Amino acid sequence: MYFNTKTASAIVGLTKRQIDYWDKTHFIKPSVHEAAGSGSTRLYSFTDLIQMKVAKNLKDNGITLQKMRKSLIYLRKNMPDIEKPLADLRFLTDGNTIFVLTRKSSEILDTLRNGQLVFAVALGNLIEELKGEVNHLHDEKTYTVNAKRHTYSVVLHTDTEDGGYWIECPSIPGCASQGDTIEEALEMIKDAIEGCLQLMPHKESGKKAS
Repeated sequence: MYFNTKTASAIVGLTKRQIDYWDKTHFIKPSVHEAAGSGSTRLYSFTDLIQMKVAKNLKDNGITLQKMRKSLIYLRKNMPDIEKPLADLRFLTDGNTIFVLTRKSSEILDTLRNGQLVFAVALGNLIEELKGEVNHLHDEKTYTVNAKRHTYSVVLHTDTEDGGYWIECPSIPGCASQGDTIEEALEMIKDAIEGCLQLMPHKESGKKAS
């Protein structure tokens, strides 16, 4: 399951501008597909979303991007087996420094060498929260549209890779369309239904009575 910048922004709660900046400055880069010029699409993995969410939590609790970078440099140097610290470790902060819980539950590593323990980023809860947001995006929604004086049931899906929505009419096999908004998708599927019925008029027998 992959997510473009627009979808990642909606799930994590960051602006698209922040996500773009984090990519350009090599803080959190898309691990699935990087931007390759104007018009290209960044694609993020679920692990990338976890990193963004942890970073956002730290930022919301007073930790600057500069301090996060310094902490990650320290962790990558001292824990080289941890490929993505923001997704694999549990972070704690008091707004001034960043602590990390090591594999030994009794050890707390101060990555910036000062401060008191006040706030913890609960990674497990954060991941479950992200899963809920992702599942919500994939909820199918059923609508009805009118085409050629008949009513048809259509199913709307969120497109997490390209953004916007894709929509289908189950009673007419192969009849599908898309749109940037729900309203546009509904208008596009009506056009698609009418086009299918013109090509295959006998398919009108599969309509839902109005």
